[in-house]
Amino acid sequence: MSAESVDALVVGAGPAGLMAATVLARAGRHVVLTEAKPSVGRKFLMAGKSGLNLTKDEPLADFLCQFPDLAPQLRQAVTDFDPSAVQDWARELGQEIFTGSSGRVFPNAMKASPLLRAWLGQLSVLGVEVRTRWRWVGWSGEEWRFQTPDGEAQLTPAVAVLALGGASWPRLGSDGAWSEIFSESGVPVMPLQPANAGIAIDWSSHMRRYFGEPVKGTQLRAGSSVARGEFVVSDRGLEGGGVYAISRQVREGLAVELDLAPDLTVDEVARRITGQKTKDTVVNRLRKSLHLSPVKLALLMEFGRPLPEADRLARLVKQLPVLHSGLRPIEEAISTAGGVAWRAVDQDLMLKDRPGVFVAGEMLDWEAPTGGYLLTGCFATGRSAGQAAANWRPG
Repeated sequence: MSAESVDALVVGAGPAGLMAATVLARAGRHVVLTEAKPSVGRKFLMAGKSGLNLTKDEPLADFLCQFPDLAPQLRQAVTDFDPSAVQDWARELGQEIFTGSSGRVFPNAMKASPLLRAWLGQLSVLGVEVRTRWRWVGWSGEEWRFQTPDGEAQLTPAVAVLALGGASWPRLGSDGAWSEIFSESGVPVMPLQPANAGIAIDWSSHMRRYFGEPVKGTQLRAGSSVARGEFVVSDRGLEGGGVYAISRQVREGLAVELDLAPDLTVDEVARRITGQKTKDTVVNRLRKSLHLSPVKLALLMEFGRPLPEADRLARLVKQLPVLHSGLRPIEEAISTAGGVAWRAVDQDLMLKDRPGVFVAGEMLDWEAPTGGYLLTGCFATGRSAGQAAANWRPG
């Protein structure tokens, strides 16, 4: 079987791959975009079901602080395609956007599907050829091997961008299978681990009535990291943005504490509790003095029984230890940490051992919280890899 020669190949049709294909096509390259699933952007669409948070409208310095262990290549990519540029890009696709009170930026439609349709329409006009159900299975010398509906196919691209994602939500396409191919080829890969993941908890039976309940006005602490945000009690543990913000610390084994009254000091909590009638039960005194919601009281009972009195109780309200068994499995995570080691790519995100092959998105070893940071990082690295690929020439 002879291999098909292509000008520019992009493997993976998530946000990073779609952005790389856009940049390559605009530079005049003929792009073949392959996707293992029957349709493109599946994880992107899933992420937008509850509101597509494109980016966070804040100063670049603050934005970059949300990327732990920021590699120079990632810093440059996000600097070149910052939150303002992301907003301009969405508008260019005909998508009106708005900024919420927290600074998070959303399309007016909230969903991902209108933006994705506009994006795919743009790619079609640019001449990008999309091939779905094409799964990349490795290299054979200079040839790229794919499993397709018509059997095995081989391509020989002049340049290529790999944007296959991490290993979260494998049913949507990001299964991390590429990591074994890379490792066997001698490319250093850091182990893929869950990021932006829920905390696993084996609840007692009395918590069942609270499954699905949101917990608001609470602060989470893990080591020196503090996060304030809403989360949900689920049958599997705690999930949601507030929890995801400390998932890295949980993964590293740090203890987790809840502050159920973050706007009050310990002394203020103690004074309010002791100011209640002593004939009331402890739970009623907490409810009346601190206006704790039923789900907060349930969490206090779950992790703090038997409840102490006075000052010790106030400290428990402010520093409630969460008894957990780590993060939920990687297939349930929003994203992953780990991936292609930064030392394996040059300043343009090209594999040092494979000239003309670039890597983008969650395949690289970085992580960022939800809230617009993660998606912007994928857009930015896809754009950076696409630009470098468009300009690359052998020799």
